[in-house]
Amino acid sequence: MSDRQHPYRVWAIRILKLLVVLLLIWFVRGTILSGLEKLQEHPFQINPGWLLVGGGLYLAGLFFAGAFWLRTLRQLGQEPRWYETLRAYYIGHLGKYVPGKALVVLIRAGLIRSRRVEMGIAAASVFFETLTMMSVGAFWAAAILAIYYRHHPLLALVAVGLMVGAGLPILPPIFRRLVRLTRVGRSDPETAAKIDRLGWRLLVEGFFLMTATWLLLAASYWAVLQGMGVENLNRWESIPLLLAAVSLAMVAGFLSLIPGGAVVRELVLTELMVPRFGSAVALASAVLLRLVWLGAELALSAVLYPLGRRSDQKNTTPIDQNR
Repeated sequence: MSDRQHPYRVWAIRILKLLVVLLLIWFVRGTILSGLEKLQEHPFQINPGWLLVGGGLYLAGLFFAGAFWLRTLRQLGQEPRWYETLRAYYIGHLGKYVPGKALVVLIRAGLIRSRRVEMGIAAASVFFETLTMMSVGAFWAAAILAIYYRHHPLLALVAVGLMVGAGLPILPPIFRRLVRLTRVGRSDPETAAKIDRLGWRLLVEGFFLMTATWLLLAASYWAVLQGMGVENLNRWESIPLLLAAVSLAMVAGFLSLIPGGAVVRELVLTELMVPRFGSAVALASAVLLRLVWLGAELALSAVLYPLGRRSDQKNTTPIDQNR
């Protein structure tokens, strides 16, 4: 590429980044306004302290999923650092509020790309990590509903279906085949060899790390209910129900491809929580949980994004510095 073409490419990238930011702002704004409007229909006495705890538990849960993504990248022969991996992981979650979910992959792979991490392999790893998280969540939802809540046989069957739908593509032989069909890294003959490194042992590691993620997300929901002043909420007795509700709602919302799983997540959570807490609490808690999680994502992303610029500048090449 000639020197004259470089400025146009730079400006095109800057415009694309600006459009991505504007797109995120627009859809996140819509999510917040919709949630606040629904909450006004069912006013509760809110305890902000418990909501902060809920947001903290949510971010702590995502840490284990981010750790699995880092483990996957390194298994694929990449050399990302802890900080840049978690930064890309947390910020990338904002992309799920835009239709299609593709922006999650674009943001994560774009933020972590460097001389040590290939863009195509990073994108493939995002799919692997995400589907692992969803399949593990669906597994626990199906198991809990089948054992403790047999009066929800249809939801248990839905959970099994979601587990199969999310789990089959990440089985090592199938995932390798899918990556080859998408021709990821077709310009690099070593890419296929790197993808072949994904094995069953990594999936076992993913099961335990994602189980920790889902348990903390259930604990986050418990904290949000505490923040609403819900009474008779025994932590240990409630966790199985909350785990099943949160995991099934998130998996169903993800596979629906609706931005942020809107409506789908609320419907599933409400269906499972109404018998225990009543319709008003069930619906309001589902909406408040979404707002707490979104607020936690926005707050952490606002801290992490500017802190990454210094690291990016250190990794730029001489050509980049002279633009």
